[in-house]
Amino acid sequence: MTSPQRPPVLLAFAFRPFFLLTGLYGLLIVLAWMGFLFGGLSLPVGMNPMQWHAHEMLMGLVPPAIAGFLLTAMCNWTGAPPLQGRGLLALVVLWIAGRVVMWSAGVLPGWLVFSIDMAFLPVLAIYAGKVLYRYGNKRNFILVGLLGLLTLTNLLMHLAALNHRPLLGQVAEVLALDLIAVVLVVVAGRITPAFTANWLRIQGQNPAAVKRSEALDRVTLAATLLMIPADLITGVPALGGVVALVAAALNLVRLVGWAGWKTLREPLLWILHLGYLWIPVALFIKGLTPFVDQLLPTSWFHAMGTGAIATLILGVMTRVALGHTGRPLKLPKLAVLIYLGISLAALARVLVTFNLADYRLGLMVSALGWSVAFTLFVLLYWSILSSPRADGRPG
Repeated sequence: MTSPQRPPVLLAFAFRPFFLLTGLYGLLIVLAWMGFLFGGLSLPVGMNPMQWHAHEMLMGLVPPAIAGFLLTAMCNWTGAPPLQGRGLLALVVLWIAGRVVMWSAGVLPGWLVFSIDMAFLPVLAIYAGKVLYRYGNKRNFILVGLLGLLTLTNLLMHLAALNHRPLLGQVAEVLALDLIAVVLVVVAGRITPAFTANWLRIQGQNPAAVKRSEALDRVTLAATLLMIPADLITGVPALGGVVALVAAALNLVRLVGWAGWKTLREPLLWILHLGYLWIPVALFIKGLTPFVDQLLPTSWFHAMGTGAIATLILGVMTRVALGHTGRPLKLPKLAVLIYLGISLAALARVLVTFNLADYRLGLMVSALGWSVAFTLFVLLYWSILSSPRADGRPG
């Protein structure tokens, strides 16, 4: 009896194709956007360019990173076999199709763009929900619910573009950032303290230095979730501001308990703490916005987007790719520049929003840091993600 044929390496586990696509798309979208802003590049997107840019940064770039992590982590949580081979390829093609129609929306029927781009998130949510339900993993149903809410947010973005309603588009962008922040609070809030405690144990230090509280975790998650209904009450911006300040304070207290300063010798760990730090920074900016006239309503967008989201995406991808390919948890040579590049990008972009840096120069520096980070990820991790596991095991 012959053994079942293994799928191609890139289709053996979801993190492999989706992490590579995240890296490639992260580079492409920023280069294209800078070309549009400063190089005269025409984008045939058929909608307000700012709306398109926000959509692709939030609904184009983030979902494959979530898919790569979630579909991989579910196997550890449940013992379920991985999605691989043709099933994984179909999901990958679905995401790529969404990007193709979004980049050519100006020459395609609106209903076609809408239908294809809307498909990825609900398909991912349905598949993840079925696996978690089948294996009785109720704890992680929240991630399925968040994918469902992200689907609705994507719907609002499309309706805003199709009906030329920029205010609806702005509300949808805020909700998308809120929802992704909740995803980060859930995911990074689990792995960062766990990885830190394990590393301290291996180093012969006291893992109890990492303080975790289920009560604090629940309250922090609740406060971060409450930003969503608070932001929907658009006529009372102070309410959203107060909720954001509470969420910021709780997330900061939570982070301090994880003793990130003890990980400064390990880049694979301090990047997770740094990425999480951007969450309370962004939420403090958001919370102060209704009370400080000098702050633009979008000032916090880039602290959350380039700071928290992009930093944690790169931090998680660089670590998960090593651990799940049977390699030592040691950052490849020069890969620390990934972290320095994205940190430069976040800092420069936030300084621009506060008018503390020249707009053109600040955006170019930010784009440079971003491009270095995502280019190096692709170059250094391409062989890792496209080669068999170093320990010879399947996956």
